[in-house]
Amino acid sequence: MIVSVIGAGTMGNGIAHVFAQNGFTVNLIDVSAAQLEKALATIGKNLDRQIAKNIITEDVKSSTLTNITTYTSFDGIGNSGLVVEAATENTELKLNIFKQIDAVAKPGCILATNTSSISITKIAAVTSRPELVIGMHFMNPVPVMKLVEIINGYATEKKVTETIVNLSKQLNKVPCVVNDYPGFIANRILMPMINEAIYSLYEGVAGVEEIDTVMKLGMAHPMGPLQLADFIGLDVCHAILKVLHDGFGNPKYAPCPLLTNMVTAKKLGVKSGEGFYVHTPGSKDLVVSPSFNKQ
Repeated sequence: MIVSVIGAGTMGNGIAHVFAQNGFTVNLIDVSAAQLEKALATIGKNLDRQIAKNIITEDVKSSTLTNITTYTSFDGIGNSGLVVEAATENTELKLNIFKQIDAVAKPGCILATNTSSISITKIAAVTSRPELVIGMHFMNPVPVMKLVEIINGYATEKKVTETIVNLSKQLNKVPCVVNDYPGFIANRILMPMINEAIYSLYEGVAGVEEIDTVMKLGMAHPMGPLQLADFIGLDVCHAILKVLHDGFGNPKYAPCPLLTNMVTAKKLGVKSGEGFYVHTPGSKDLVVSPSFNKQ
């Protein structure tokens, strides 16, 4: 099967990586040629890490990169059996992309979205093939994380779900099938936890390090909720909480005012260099942002 991946950012290049590494021919598509070059460089570096850990060989790296062809248009979609959209988590952008890919994809081609919160049913409704639209939500970093959250839209056919489950297993992932309600499962549970951690900081209950340490040592989480929010992107957390809030109409999902202010101030976490922590390129040491240091 030929797989087209739309978007060459962090998630897109990771999705292209795992498909190509497992023998699929991949068309990686992005409007930016520079972003495509950056994506291939990132995939190469991640393959080198796998080699260093004796997970793969040099031959596997070579074949993986050979399996990927880049495009700055949708020209590569026509021969694909599966399209995976991994663009920015923006509803209007995704709806526009799905209208375009539906127009050029061959009959029977499955259209998947890597959205972490946006309704699959809403996305499917702008296509002529809602029965072939499904959510395929990979976790970041894609080459490392095992879970794929598979989301059935209202009209998704059973055979499409079965196909995506089997494809996920071919990628050495663990598929979990859920239904299409705001936040699905992963973010419906995760984001309120992160939001509550931010509220605890906002209300002065504890500091950044204390909150994260309690959750790491007390709950055996690999990283604390505030560090994780920085890693995900505070803008992404904010957007998902808004989807939950709008979808359920429940005030418990409303983003904490501190989170809203940080996003407005462009303190977005790792991607901007500062969120709850300061993130210095090349350094593994975490320093709490000066905004939250104890006075």
